[in-house]
Formats: sequence, C-alpha cells, structure tokens
Amino acid sequence: MSEHSAPTPVLLVLAGPAGSGKTTLSERLVAEREGVERVVTATTRPMRPGEVNGVHYHFLSEAQFDEALARGEFLEWACVHGRYRYGTLRRAVVDRLAAGMSLVIAIDVQGVRSVRAAAEADDLLQRTLTTVFVAPATIDELRARLGGRGDGEAEIERRMQTALAELAEAPSFQYRIASRGRDEDFAALLSIWEAARSRR
Repeated sequence: MSEHSAPTPVLLVLAGPAGSGKTTLSERLVAEREGVERVVTATTRPMRPGEVNGVHYHFLSEAQFDEALARGEFLEWACVHGRYRYGTLRRAVVDRLAAGMSLVIAIDVQGVRSVRAAAEADDLLQRTLTTVFVAPATIDELRARLGGRGDGEAEIERRMQTALAELAEAPSFQYRIASRGRDEDFAALLSIWEAARSRR
C-alpha cells in the first residue's frame, strides 16, 4: 500500500454515562481490529497486583502529576470521586498518531471538551479526532444498568444526575450510538470506525 493510499490514523474518543458500555466497546475494538491501540492514561492511584506501569496506566505520584500539569503535558484530566486523578498525556496520543497508529480511548464528557480544545491548536489531532457518544436507549435502561453495579441508592441517584447532564452533551459529538445490545453496539462502532479510517 502506498503512502498516499494508507488510511488516515484515527483518534476515536468514546464518552457516555457510567454503564453505557463505552469501555467494553473500546476494549473489544482493540482486541478484534489490527492497527488500533488503547491509549494508556495516567493516574495517581496505587498500582494494583498484576498491573504494569506503562501498560495498564502510567502511574504517577501526586507530585509528578502536578509537575506534568504545570508543564501542560495533559490533553485532559479529572479528579475521580474526589480521590485519585486520571489524565491523558499528550505524548501518549500524539507520538502514536504521528507513527501512524490509530487509538481509542473512553473518557468522560468533560475530557472530550478538553481534547476538542487541544485539537483546535494541533493539526494532527484535528485531522484524526472522531468523537462518539454512547448512551443507553432509555433513561430506565440507564438506571437499571447503574443499579446492577451493586451501588447504594444515593450513589445511583448521584450517577443518574451526572448521566443526565452528560446526555445533554450528546448533540455535540460527531456520532451517537443508542445502545441496544453488545453486538449491535459493536457493529455500529465498527461502521463509525471504518468511516473515520477512510477519511483523507
């Protein structure tokens, strides 16, 4: 395949409420399609048994995270549940895209806004970025999925309020998947993936 006919690398960014299935979809895409990698994000949480630094996460101390923030090294970051911080390092994305590798990442809606803002000043990000919003078909389905996680009613209600705010952001995404089932959702994602790859 010549340089001119090679598919454009894709930065596929999935977002959606907790329980929407975005993480499962991104992991399945990596497992079943060649030429796509999961973005390795950074976190301040402790490493768990079996995890490998640089493979599962880039594990940073609080001080290291602060230093990276001060140097502007994050495309996006957030403090999750008021405890540990998570973020996407610019180099983890841009270096791999520049090498021709396509990437997929599942982040929150706020993170997508940050990535979009970064893309406005970065031609490579702008050319490769494709945003996908994944949502359960109905609010009742969303509540049922959240309830199936074993959380208490107060936590479910908190997540529901967050989810409703996130659903309001869906029109700002390039693509939307109304979840129906794992295989149907993955088929929809593959269609989006192929459309994004074929862009010039």
